Amino acid sequence: MGRGLAVVTGASSGIGAATARLLAGDGREVVLVARRRERLEELAGEIAAAGGTAHVEPLDASDGDAVLDMAERVLRQLGTPHAIVNSAGAGEWRWIEDTPPADMGQMMGAPFGAAYNTTHAFMRAMLDAGRGVIVHVGSPASLAPWPSAVAYTASRWALRGMHEALCQDLAGTGVHSCHVVFSEVSSEYFEANPGSHEHIPKVGSTLLRTLTPERCAEVIRDTIARPRREVVHPVEMRALAWTNQVATPLVRTLARVTGRRRPQSE
Repeated sequence: MGRGLAVVTGASSGIGAATARLLAGDGREVVLVARRRERLEELAGEIAAAGGTAHVEPLDASDGDAVLDMAERVLRQLGTPHAIVNSAGAGEWRWIEDTPPADMGQMMGAPFGAAYNTTHAFMRAMLDAGRGVIVHVGSPASLAPWPSAVAYTASRWALRGMHEALCQDLAGTGVHSCHVVFSEVSSEYFEANPGSHEHIPKVGSTLLRTLTPERCAEVIRDTIARPRREVVHPVEMRALAWTNQVATPLVRTLARVTGRRRPQSE
């Protein structure tokens, strides 16, 4: 793979950290973006010890002004990114009546707001360069929503909608938007969002294997090398996504009947 600059959001853990390690190991210079400075500095040190180059940018990517400031520094000091990996994500899985508007706003901030802000901040420079790949790490909930996760699902559908709109806008520009969807990943997500794992529909947890962040990073690296509009992994997930396209009511019914049941009123 050719060398180039990559900006990775959500780089303090999980898929983002694994992707940053892998891209740096390939000889790419990486910009690490996340809220936890200590975790980013630890990862940057690890990458440097392995002979790579990483730059730490601690910020909340849902803060548009902070992202613009970061992008200005990166463009001035390092140049235009060849790749952006939007992997910042958050959000508990709750019923809408248990999700106040303020919490909904926070959930829309990542992944959707973070991906929007980062993509916006670098887009003009990437268009001027006439090349680049933007990878959005999505969720199966953007393909077939399940019960008891309204705000989480809305944020993932917003991310997918932005990606689809970008594909229209970027045709023929040399810049590619890619939407990557994984099955369950063995990351820190569920530790940071206690009680959420129980909301996964049994049809998904039974049929789909759990992926490591490292395997997800390999898929993202391959997507950067060979951009595709949508990448769904693993193969069982692709089969479920295909079934959803041709038999949407069936998949939605399976997700509903095997998902979280609403507590009975007393």
